[in-house]
Amino acid sequence: MRKKQLLHLITAASLSIAPFVANAAIEPPQMDNAAYVLMDYDTGEILAQKNANTPLPPASLTKMMTSYIIEDKLISGELKEDEPVLMSENAWCRGSSSQSCMYVPVNQSASVIDMLRGIIVQSGNDASKAMAEHIAGSESAFADMMNQEAAKLGMENTHFVNSTGMPAEGHEASALDLAKLARAIIKNGGQYYDIYAEKEFTYNNITQGNRNALLLTDPTVDGLKTGHTNAAGYCLVASSKRNDMRLISVIMGTKSMQARADQSRELLNWGFGHFDTAILAPANQVMAQAPVAFGLQDSVSVATQDSLKVLVSKDQKDKLSTVIQLNDKIDAPIAQGQSVGQLLAVVDGKTVASVPLIATTSVEQSGFFKRAWEHLVNWVTGLF
Repeated sequence: MRKKQLLHLITAASLSIAPFVANAAIEPPQMDNAAYVLMDYDTGEILAQKNANTPLPPASLTKMMTSYIIEDKLISGELKEDEPVLMSENAWCRGSSSQSCMYVPVNQSASVIDMLRGIIVQSGNDASKAMAEHIAGSESAFADMMNQEAAKLGMENTHFVNSTGMPAEGHEASALDLAKLARAIIKNGGQYYDIYAEKEFTYNNITQGNRNALLLTDPTVDGLKTGHTNAAGYCLVASSKRNDMRLISVIMGTKSMQARADQSRELLNWGFGHFDTAILAPANQVMAQAPVAFGLQDSVSVATQDSLKVLVSKDQKDKLSTVIQLNDKIDAPIAQGQSVGQLLAVVDGKTVASVPLIATTSVEQSGFFKRAWEHLVNWVTGLF
């Protein structure tokens, strides 16, 4: 059996995604709120947290799940952008000033894409209810769909009762779960994620601004959603991308709109100030020539299947290295794209991340006599 092939590539500028790489000496921010989370988008690692798993009233942060489901159905073709959606009397806001509304007139229709903007930008309870009824037949049935999606995303401390976030017994979500949801929206929302950065939306001759104040003060912020009720306090889920790094912040239970904006800004700046992310190896980069047994060719080029994005605290960059690890045996026939090893990210001798290494071309099996000769050589070599 061939000894494992190890090719060491020492890269001082390389970064790693392991949770322990985050230097324990870095003190997380101390903020006056019920809970917060700061997540690295690419790796899903939590850089800082307070009461991350505590179920809390999420207010209109709930609407992220409502919009997520709508976006998914638009992308799949189950919904069409210009599809009319009826504003039922049950969903209608009745001109209320006690809740956020899109103000679609009762028994009139708006398109799905307008309803989606009404939910994301204007935080319309009426739009949320109307879409829930349109998709599932009733808001309670839609809440069941929301909980099913939450389970798929690993939102373990969340339970939805309605599509809006209006106070209801048992309606709750944790800061960590909402970060997971935000990550899914960014990853899977396609072109519809751009709506979360829109600063205003006009419908029925009524223009309403996005309540996410960071959109007006920080050009790197491109989402996501605000929320407020007396029970929930002032909440904000925000995302910011600077260079190759994207962070997601969740702030819950602050005392004012200003506080939620200030704390979100502080948390994001703290994260970007203490951590870096970079592409250690881009997808499809050829890393080595791997020896092949019993093939028409004696070797094959191997490349990264995916990009290896890595995260580390800024004071630990000089402790990092990478290792190319090839399988013990690479025998023909080999298909193009077949996994033949891994590219490892290593810190202090411990593997902290990896991506598959794949064959860039196929290698056919050699003829009988060549295979027999190689078997004989291997047998003789094994004797010594």
